[in-house]
Formats: sequence, structure tokens, C-alpha cells
Amino acid sequence: MNTRFNLSLNQKLFITLFSLLLFANISFANTSIEVGPAFGKQAPAISVINTLQQPVNIKQLSGDNGLILLFFRSADWCPFCKKHLIELNNHAEKFTNLGYGLAAISYDNTDILKTFAKQKNIRYPLLSDQKVQTMLAYDIVNEEYAATSKHYGIPYPGVVVIDNKGNVIHKHFFKGYKKRVNFTELYLQLKNGT
Repeated sequence: MNTRFNLSLNQKLFITLFSLLLFANISFANTSIEVGPAFGKQAPAISVINTLQQPVNIKQLSGDNGLILLFFRSADWCPFCKKHLIELNNHAEKFTNLGYGLAAISYDNTDILKTFAKQKNIRYPLLSDQKVQTMLAYDIVNEEYAATSKHYGIPYPGVVVIDNKGNVIHKHFFKGYKKRVNFTELYLQLKNGT
């Protein structure tokens, strides 16, 4: 009887563990989505302005090895975006030492971006896509907001890495607003060429 109880207990533990692993895989799979420009293809042009209200392009923003573009919802009202922008700022030197330029794009106006950059001492450009041209070109406009919504133009949060030839070599986007790219993992992938 004791052996039977242990077997039953082991079975219960196995089932519980299996369920937890299955749930974890399902929930991670549901947060990552397949949007954005295609791997290995030329990255779309960006139609954005910097905080000085000057148009900028990929070539101007790139380092010797390319450009890391962070797409975010808002530096005004999104606490997850603010935290992620600060995290990128903390990793900025590592990425620039690898030869990459950095920039972050949202639908925020330039005043919001300028204020946030100054308050948090952000060392890379924050760019405004108020006309939603870049978000549409990159196929990352969040579909939860209609064109008539005041939040239209919000992207799915994520990252696109463009090499020095202008090709997309990495991208990762999330449907939810809480899950974000881990910059330590991205750094290691770029450093190791994976």
C-alpha cells in the first residue's frame, strides 16, 4: 500500500510539473508575435523626427555595425516603456562598443520625448513617429486601436536590429505591454553573432 501511495504521489508531482511547464510555454508563446519586417530583407525607411524636430534616417543613426531600434508605446503614460527605455540606457555603452547605434521610436510628440530624455539622462535619440508612417512601414501598429482612437499609432513593443548593409538581422515583438526584450540577452546574441 505504501508503494502504491508513493507511485500515486510521484504521478501527481509529474503531472503538476508537466502542467506548469506546458503553461509556461503556452504563455511565453502567446506573448511573442510575428510582426515587423522580414529577416534578411532591407529594413524599411524610417519617417521620424528627433527631439529637435529634425528628420533623421537609419544611416545617420547607425554605428559601424548597424542600428538597434526600440519601438515603444509611450514615454508619457506607459510605466513599462519608461522602465525599458531606462534599461536600454543602462546597456547603451555595451551596444555602442559592439558598433551599434541606438534609437527608440514612439508615437509621442517631441516635447514628451525631450522631457523624458532630460529627466532620465537618456543618451540615445528618442524619435517621434506622430504620422504613424514608420509604424505602418514596419508593420507593427497595434491593431487594438482604430485609426479614430487617440492611441492609434502605438506599436507592439519590440526591437529591430539592422546591420550595416541595411538588412534586418534580428527582431522581436510582443503582443502584451508588460513583456519586453531582455537587453542582456540581446547583447550576448549580437556579441556572439547568433
